[in-house]
Amino acid sequence: MPPLIELRALTKTYGQGDAAFQALRGIDLTIHRGEFVAIMGHSGSGKSTLMNTLGCLDTPTTGTYRYEGIPVETLDADQRSLLRRHALGFIFQGFNLLARTSALENVELPLLYRGLSKRCRHEKALDALAAVGLSAKLKNTPAELSGGQQQRVAIARAIVTEPGTLFADEPTGNLDTATTIEIMQLLTRLNTERGITVIMVTHEDDVAACARRTVRITDGLIESDLVRPAA
Repeated sequence: MPPLIELRALTKTYGQGDAAFQALRGIDLTIHRGEFVAIMGHSGSGKSTLMNTLGCLDTPTTGTYRYEGIPVETLDADQRSLLRRHALGFIFQGFNLLARTSALENVELPLLYRGLSKRCRHEKALDALAAVGLSAKLKNTPAELSGGQQQRVAIARAIVTEPGTLFADEPTGNLDTATTIEIMQLLTRLNTERGITVIMVTHEDDVAACARRTVRITDGLIESDLVRPAA
């Protein structure tokens, strides 16, 4: 089977002429199914651009990106949207929950785009909230939840479609230390118990240490790619 993700000589340039800025300058990267990868780098290093490209939210300027053997760089916007909808899940630093909508309804939202029945959406959302330990908070709106609980709802929303890959962009950036530990333990369980590939952007060394593999980006290039030995 091909690697889950394979990048070759990937570049991304913003602007033209004298205003051009090359955010990625030739990335070669392979990620296999079931990995937990942390992508690190200083502000402006290119890590967010790399994440957006991997998540099919942006397109490369040159080079190749294959997801499960599919040449992503050749897909149009609608095809990339379908790939995101059916194979990828996203967690953001700011949670991105609908403010006046219950936890259950927030989690059901991605299933609306799949045309599932109300009963099926409801059952899958209940299962996802149970998986993140929030069965008792189904009717609460984000304003009635702590930051950690809001991020758990966001994680439930990301996994309700049963994605093969979960992208987490600074998932603990707005959380205190104790809650950060809880969220990282949850992501680790999803990786080890469900086999979900987790790709996480973070600038925090202690958060990155929860991943098995750490890729460091500097000035649009991979500076290092280290795998921790199994415990």
